[in-house]
Amino acid sequence: MSHDGVGPRAVLRSVAFLTAGALAVPLLAGCSSDDEDSKPLAAQDIAPAARNQITDGGRLRWAVDAMPQTLNTFQADADAGTTRIAQAVLPAMFRLDANGRPQRDADYLESARVVETEPKQVVVYRLNQQAVWSDGREIGAADFAAQWRALSGKDSAYWTARNAGYDRIEKIERGAGDLEVRVTFARPYADWQSLFSPLYPKDVMGTANAFNDGARRKLAVSAGPFAVRKIDTKSKDIVLGRNPRWWGHPAKLSEIVLHEVPGDKRAAALAEGSVDVADIEPGDVQRITAAVQGGSPFRGPADGRTAAKALRSWSVLHGSDDKAAGRERRALAAERTSLTAYLRQQESLRDFQVRKSLEPAYTQLALNGSEGPLADERVRQAVAHALDRKELAEIVLKPLGLPAVPVGSHLALSGQNAYADSSDALGGEDAAQARDLLADAGWVPGPVKEQKDAKKAKTAEKGDKAAGGEGHGSQNSAGDGTYVVGRNDDVEDGKGPGRSEQDRDHKDQEQSGPADSGAKQLAQDGRQYTHDHLRQGGAPGAYAPKGTAAPGPAAAGPLAKDGKPLTLRFVVPSGPGSDTLRKVADRVTAMLKNVGIGTEITKVPDESYFRDHIASGQFDLALYSWPASAWPATDARPIYAKPVPAADGSLNVQQNYSRVGTDQVDQLFDQALTTLDEGEQAGLLRKADARIWAAAGSIPLYQRPQLTAVRRNLANVGAFGFQTPVYEDMGFLKKGAQPSGGASPKG
Repeated sequence: MSHDGVGPRAVLRSVAFLTAGALAVPLLAGCSSDDEDSKPLAAQDIAPAARNQITDGGRLRWAVDAMPQTLNTFQADADAGTTRIAQAVLPAMFRLDANGRPQRDADYLESARVVETEPKQVVVYRLNQQAVWSDGREIGAADFAAQWRALSGKDSAYWTARNAGYDRIEKIERGAGDLEVRVTFARPYADWQSLFSPLYPKDVMGTANAFNDGARRKLAVSAGPFAVRKIDTKSKDIVLGRNPRWWGHPAKLSEIVLHEVPGDKRAAALAEGSVDVADIEPGDVQRITAAVQGGSPFRGPADGRTAAKALRSWSVLHGSDDKAAGRERRALAAERTSLTAYLRQQESLRDFQVRKSLEPAYTQLALNGSEGPLADERVRQAVAHALDRKELAEIVLKPLGLPAVPVGSHLALSGQNAYADSSDALGGEDAAQARDLLADAGWVPGPVKEQKDAKKAKTAEKGDKAAGGEGHGSQNSAGDGTYVVGRNDDVEDGKGPGRSEQDRDHKDQEQSGPADSGAKQLAQDGRQYTHDHLRQGGAPGAYAPKGTAAPGPAAAGPLAKDGKPLTLRFVVPSGPGSDTLRKVADRVTAMLKNVGIGTEITKVPDESYFRDHIASGQFDLALYSWPASAWPATDARPIYAKPVPAADGSLNVQQNYSRVGTDQVDQLFDQALTTLDEGEQAGLLRKADARIWAAAGSIPLYQRPQLTAVRRNLANVGAFGFQTPVYEDMGFLKKGAQPSGGASPKG
């Protein structure tokens, strides 16, 4: 899960898709009659070129978030780097095309089909006769059987992250010849095409020791266009070289080097020439685009030298304080050095371009239904009705020139066979309905009991003083652009508490909503006004520019129940790569405020966001992402399964971090998993998605942007969208050659 990426199934079945981490994936058929739903919202952007237009040789340096801790995708700590290596060096029976639909990989598989359904389901794989491991041994039934035994879940000595699908197999045997593998299932399994991708050699899967440790830091035997040549932990490089025993189209590149580069260092690494390809953040998009166009990005190191600062600098340099003048000269010299380096980097960035698409993953608003106000389905539904999902999608995607279409399904994305918009099961933005639902749940405008917690009151008082003043008639700054006129410490009368810093938790907390310091409060009438109201001249008694529009309708008043305010804990990551999520969180907060729901925003470090808050249930609202799967009956079930009590009294939530589920949804997933009729399975999944929408445990918002900076003369690499990369076709264009446009050669 990413809080706003990783590569698909490796992460999907083990942990949630957290940081841009980036995170893609897999099948089904005919769920929607809408032609627009049958294709992706955005095409892939990889500068496709025919192989004869690409030079033989060359090294491609590719930025990854971190050195993979394991090369075994079936272990819990596998990450996006693990997935990328596996795609380049290991067999996969099926890979995804540009529409996110699985296709047989002819380099390994001549055919695969269900040959029997009664008394048991039997699938026969017929392998490509040229397919061999790098040690010369044929790929065969022994490899399939070893992987099944390792992942079946029957032997606890194997430290596996998942066994879905493999636990349904009864036996694997050689077919009519060496090239045939016959798989018999103990129970019907609709998503059988998800298995054996990737396929590891029996040397890795044959024993628990080899599985647990043998493939963590090396992969001696492989069967892809590339092989792992070197893992250099000192330089933080993993080097993939051509596989001399590869029988398919020869790899155009001599080497692919995966190099660890933190997200906030990507632009500098590109400019310095240490990488050729890197996934980047929106801020870097602006910087690279400006470099290519020969202008300056919206923000540079010298932008802060305003006229006022220049005047102050001049006065210091020409003043009587020699020490101050010396410090100022050193500061100016450092600034000039920084600016020179920055401009040099901008010049180098002209050699790159940004390739954009939509990632096979979506960002959702998760609502923790295990306790508090959100345990009431009516309150969760009210939150959903308060949201303008189209506006939230536009905040993220419109500035990037990408289609801003809200996601309509929890189980697939537009372009995939399983996609159908089921959001009508809950309904769209409707503030009036949201207020009605809240009233029905007992949340109505009313007084809030006086705060009894002396410790909290003291902290709030400190926050007021730190904000720049105390008492009546003062103008206070909360440090975030918020100004309050009038009293700032009236909690009991509903005028809103001051901003406070929870230093003991090392977290930045903000009170928002109908009783928050982010609202404007005027002493004249005690009412509150949002930033928008003040900008529009909507506050009575406040001066406004001539021609300012009359005030619009007031926001909903504070809601309470039994004297307690309706305030939800909204946890957001604080890292430099989470700016987009924080913008979305701010807008969600404003939308909730409009219907009377307050929020308490807590900013936490990226590394603890998932572990200490999402997985442990320490939140009411949270934003994070899930990869879309072509096999949702398998992959999405643990995300939406009804939590059940464990033997030790705890709650087993699997990957359902909203902790909202129903028996009916579980039953629909179970039925979809066993039917071999694609149309019937699609109908069952649509029904399950509609019920997930109605339960309002998570609200899909938008498909994540996929932004990749690529050296201009590289082809068949960039923003892949749904498609599995074709590593053997990547390379540098020959002199004078141009990308051809259209889909990638193999896809």
